[in-house]
Amino acid sequence: MNNEILFNEIQLILFLPYLRHIMNSDNKTILEKANAAVSAGDNEGYLAYCTEDTYWNFMGDEILDGKDAVRAYMKRTYIEPPKFTVETMIAEGDFVTVLGRISLKNNEGALIDYAYCDVWRFRDGKMAELKAYVITV
Repeated sequence: MNNEILFNEIQLILFLPYLRHIMNSDNKTILEKANAAVSAGDNEGYLAYCTEDTYWNFMGDEILDGKDAVRAYMKRTYIEPPKFTVETMIAEGDFVTVLGRISLKNNEGALIDYAYCDVWRFRDGKMAELKAYVITV
């Protein structure tokens, strides 16, 4: 094997963990920016971080297919901007998993607290799919 080719392969092998770290950090940052937007009441700013065909599955409850479905969900559910507390955020490849709490006002004005585990799949730097496990606490 040519020494130059071998050297290039070694460089690539050494660079891959760094590249994975950068990708993981980018996806976490994207999710943090999106959550900051929705927490500030900027639903459209949040949606800018989603793919057009974003797919949300609230496991055992509701499925939202596409950005328009998510927009309608946000309009009816986020009477006031949600309050998030992120406890843990783990990124690996195209996925970010988040454990946390969210508080939402219901139609009667009462604040309801939930615990959640969100598993996000990213595509081309945007949130493409959500599997959300949510319980009232």
